[in-house]
Amino acid sequence: MGSFSIWHWLIVLVIIMLIFGTKKLRNIGSDLGGAVRGFKEGVREGTEKAASESQSASSKTIDVEAREKS
Repeated sequence: MGSFSIWHWLIVLVIIMLIFGTKKLRNIGSDLGGAVRGFKEGVREGTEKAASESQSASSKTIDVEAREKS
């Protein structure tokens, strides 16, 4: 059975285009691209926020004194 050749993928693509139509596929592609773009922006904002929180946390010093428990 092996892996699919390029001809198998082309036949599958033609069948999908006949079923859904090119306009609907274009809309799905743009929606998927927008979702991926939004995900990347969210990850970038999350890393920037985490970096700024770690910098602010490391700049705070807590002065404590250890005592022996009696």
